[in-house]
Amino acid sequence: MAQLHIGEAFAMLGEYRQCEQALSSAETAFGKMRPDDVAADVFSPAQFGRLAGSCYLFLGHPERAESLLAGTVGLLHDRQKTRSLVLGNLALSYIRQRQLDAAGPTLHRAIDLLEQSRGGGGMSVVFGAARELYPWRDTAAVQDVHDRLLGLMVRA
Repeated sequence: MAQLHIGEAFAMLGEYRQCEQALSSAETAFGKMRPDDVAADVFSPAQFGRLAGSCYLFLGHPERAESLLAGTVGLLHDRQKTRSLVLGNLALSYIRQRQLDAAGPTLHRAIDLLEQSRGGGGMSVVFGAARELYPWRDTAAVQDVHDRLLGLMVRA
């Protein structure tokens, strides 16, 4: 897990090569885990995709983020707060690729979860994604997302 967070820090700094090295180290370490490993209780198969997807968003590679995040969403059925965060990042990857038809429904799914869980990380990511929809603010789909977010804040 530490290597994943190191990778994310390097991604935030725009250090592509160092980020890739940390992600590779994390993937290798996860591959060596055994059921009797001391850290097995804190490991989840979704962790790599969630953080690596975030890394690629920071590095400006939304297409790589999309493939990781889309595969991760299905692994998070029992973790609503984390799932809302991953859906928010997945929506960001769609927005940055100008795939608004995919971004809108993905944001709505994230908002559905936020209405139940009020997950702080997911809330920040979803509102950040909504800000990136500004160039399309006059479309009905974007206005629907903004209306849902206003409703979410009213109920907070």
